[in-house]
Amino acid sequence: MKLLKSAVIATTVALSLGSFSTTAVAVCLGMACMYNHGTPLENINATVAKVAETLKIVKTRTSSGLASGDKESDELIINNIKEALKLTKEINANDKVDRNRNRANDSLKNARTAVKAGDLAKATVLLAEAETRFEELKGMLDLTQADRVSQQTNLLNRIMDTEDKAAGAR
Repeated sequence: MKLLKSAVIATTVALSLGSFSTTAVAVCLGMACMYNHGTPLENINATVAKVAETLKIVKTRTSSGLASGDKESDELIINNIKEALKLTKEINANDKVDRNRNRANDSLKNARTAVKAGDLAKATVLLAEAETRFEELKGMLDLTQADRVSQQTNLLNRIMDTEDKAAGAR
């Protein structure tokens, strides 16, 4: 009886741990896959394209002389800005890029506020500023050779079994 009881408990524990771990892995993989759909450069390019598209809509609207209270056009612009903000969540390279991405996001958020207030001239300026800030992120992705050498450590050299005299003496 004790043997049967122990076997039942062991089987129950094994099944419950197995089901939790596969569920946790599936959720974790789902969360990891949620933010990593492309390289940071691809995500920056997608964001710049969306901001440029929004800027084009705003410029078309201001040049055609539509009333500033046109709800459908305002909603289209606001939705494009929201989509651009969602795309920026995919840009994750390093801390420097992240800080500057947040600054560019502030320009997008201020442009959205300006559209809601009906100030399309200010929104145009802010969208152009956001576009240039996102373009500047591309230059922050590449490390120069000097940066790579300065980040190389002796431990990394030992792991990779490489000889790098610029990294310092062992």
